[in-house]
Amino acid sequence: MTAKEIRELSPEEIGTKLRETRSQLLQLRLRKQTGQVEKTHELRTLRKTVARMETISRQKPKAPAAA
Repeated sequence: MTAKEIRELSPEEIGTKLRETRSQLLQLRLRKQTGQVEKTHELRTLRKTVARMETISRQKPKAPAAA
């Protein structure tokens, strides 16, 4: 997922995608430990995607809380 695509998402959607991506990363790490991963470059790609999402979520202004 590119930074441009992430910026188009709402903060809630970014949070959801972030949880999903972290879950994928965890599963991939576990499979790597058991030697079941052929495409090891996916680990790096997912780590970078998580970092992009965290960075953009911190840059986006939060929605004002309902009073």
